[in-house]
Amino acid sequence: MEHPVKRYLRDVRNAVFQCKPARRGLTVLPDDTFLTSYLKSGNTWTRFLIGNLMSKEPMTFLEIERRIPDIYLCSDRVLLKTPRPRIIKSHECFDARYPKVIYIVRDPRDVVLSKYRSGLKWGLSESISINDYVPGWIRGEHDLATRHTSWGDHVLSWLATRGGRDTFLLVRYEDLHARLQEQLLRIAKFLGLEPTAEEVNRAIELSSAARMRSLERVESSEWALTKYTRRDVPFVGEAKAGGWRSSLPEACVRQIEAAWWPIMKALGYELVTNHLESGSPLLNPEVCEVLSEFARDPV
Repeated sequence: MEHPVKRYLRDVRNAVFQCKPARRGLTVLPDDTFLTSYLKSGNTWTRFLIGNLMSKEPMTFLEIERRIPDIYLCSDRVLLKTPRPRIIKSHECFDARYPKVIYIVRDPRDVVLSKYRSGLKWGLSESISINDYVPGWIRGEHDLATRHTSWGDHVLSWLATRGGRDTFLLVRYEDLHARLQEQLLRIAKFLGLEPTAEEVNRAIELSSAARMRSLERVESSEWALTKYTRRDVPFVGEAKAGGWRSSLPEACVRQIEAAWWPIMKALGYELVTNHLESGSPLLNPEVCEVLSEFARDPV
């Protein structure tokens, strides 16, 4: 964990040199594309895929911050120096200023496992079990970066406002795993790129979970997101889809599905809890239609 003195000195530096992270106060430019997602939904992996697709030099964690900067690490002044057109990482809920958005969505039952492990890396007490963690997480209590926004609210904030537009690309994390070449080509087309098959395969190889874990071991003491965290808990986790089936307690599955079953069902995520409809609120029919269209034809 970050030492209080270091935190104090960092805050003083930010105030004096105007290097406070931009966050929601960034200057948005008309040709920007935002790579957006709820936390722990595959944003970093997708940044590596895009970075390795666009650059001749293999991406590292330090280089990716220059190529596809993070609004939580960079000041607005630094972001404005990024070559245009910019691709910018964000975990923000809907922001009407974002011109183009690639939105990564992931099964919340997998998200919470990754989020819990991330919490342990950042200092969450191991006395707090996943069973203890899930109810608060559903209420958005563990998500400082997204201002206590829940997974369901975050997803709907974007899909209900931008779903179906040609300036909005919805990508499921699970589809990245199942059909990576196809999905990376969708992303490339959205960005106005026309990569060759060799360039796509190279980007995939350079962005593998194994390579990212290797890079993390080398760069963890330098990269901002891992510098002051536990070394025994990796930032790059198992990087797989469906791990909740063997790792998430049944009670947690029931709670998550009860909270968000309409969104999950519309997005094509299989539900395992029965009779959810009887006591759950329904979404706006128009929102359900947007989500259902994606579930029927995600490509």
